[in-house]
Amino acid sequence: MQEIRTRFAPSPTGYLHIGGARTALFNYLFARQHKGAFILRIEDTDVARSTEESTTAILDAMNWLGLDYDEGPFFQSQRFALYKEHAYKLLKDDKAYKCFCTAEELEARRQEAFKQGKPPRYDGRCREAGDKDKPFAIRFKSPQIGKTIVKDHIKGAVAFENSEIDDLIILRSDSTPTYNLCVVVDDATMRITHVIRGDDHLNNTPKQIMMYEAFGYNIPEFAHVPMILGSDKTRLSKRHGATSVMAYKEMGYLPHALVNYLARLGWSHGDEEIFSMAELIEKFSLENVGKSSGVFNPEKLLWLNAHYIKNTKPEEIAKLLRPFLEAKGCKISDDEKPAMAVKTLQERSKTLVEMADGAEFYFKDEIVYDEKAVQKFLKPDIKDVLQKLIARLKGIELFLYSGIEKAFQNLVEETGLKLGSIAQPVRVALTGKTTSPGIFEVIEILGKEETVFSGANARFEPKTRKRWLDKTEHTILSM
Repeated sequence: MQEIRTRFAPSPTGYLHIGGARTALFNYLFARQHKGAFILRIEDTDVARSTEESTTAILDAMNWLGLDYDEGPFFQSQRFALYKEHAYKLLKDDKAYKCFCTAEELEARRQEAFKQGKPPRYDGRCREAGDKDKPFAIRFKSPQIGKTIVKDHIKGAVAFENSEIDDLIILRSDSTPTYNLCVVVDDATMRITHVIRGDDHLNNTPKQIMMYEAFGYNIPEFAHVPMILGSDKTRLSKRHGATSVMAYKEMGYLPHALVNYLARLGWSHGDEEIFSMAELIEKFSLENVGKSSGVFNPEKLLWLNAHYIKNTKPEEIAKLLRPFLEAKGCKISDDEKPAMAVKTLQERSKTLVEMADGAEFYFKDEIVYDEKAVQKFLKPDIKDVLQKLIARLKGIELFLYSGIEKAFQNLVEETGLKLGSIAQPVRVALTGKTTSPGIFEVIEILGKEETVFSGANARFEPKTRKRWLDKTEHTILSM
């Protein structure tokens, strides 16, 4: 039985685009489902625009998404000798010919065609020109009669009139190969069985099929996936929001949320929306890829991300959250505290950026206070109540949620105050804000020493409250 082999072949001229990531994902899923091979090929023949930074960005994005490849990355820039060999083989077999037309001559003919309202295409004048002692390119000798049929898993059978297809240049006069030659040679020599790519490549496919036949190579099966559109039904671009995969990482999206969203953007399996990677591998099929373009919906992606944040183990989220907290100057311990902090914020966070904003007070000695919250809740008349609470918290031997809750309840009974009248000032003192996870959870995670004892980390001591204590005559939280 033939091994299924797919490939993803990006050009390193920029970041990995959302559309490219979906193409990579579909190739990956198809190969994994059939226990085949997924190959990564970097198409860097555009020397002027290709950069190492772009290559690194593509590899980083693939790694972040979890799209591990079995072979590669291969670089077309390292395979020029192979392409040249193939071009000259076609020349020798009279399936290609030398073209002596200069770039200036070709451009002049293009402009003339435009003036006459005709599509610009090469007129074949060098087909019978013979050898000349001047620089030349090599053109593929395309069949001029009949049709070429592209049998596509998504588009169906698409017919192209051979008379409308140019004799395309396959090797330039400087001996650099062109896109269509490189693709055919690479896919054939890498034994690619299925070419899954964007439908903007569909018009190249008949040219490539002709070359497969000219070389005597097996023709792979094709599946041309409709493009991703923005909300205005135009091709997805920066004006619709972020289009870089790594931009979504920076915005605090989880990789499996983006993978899940991209899989559903043009593919369906009944009414299901949530898929693990294992489920995508099991259920993916080209037959269920839609024929119409998918519309990118940022709100749907955000909903998915919130779902994954809520339902992923806190320990895993804590690892992903760490760089976001460190960027805020937080000192992250290696104990269970980060996971405990995550657990208190999973229900209310849609992104890791949002979660980091809500969690930073757990990991900073000094926090920024909301001035209005200080003026409203940290008033002199709360001083005695907080001193009593501190005494109770100090007396708890096993500093856990239940004991902390009991300390608050006892104080409510003693003072006759409502729980909120005590909890809200404590919340502001500990977090700097009027909103946070449950105050009992907050205190348990901060721990007794950080919550009530004096010193650099004391949450109720004036040493860490200078921002607002300097503005009042009262040392509200002093012991």
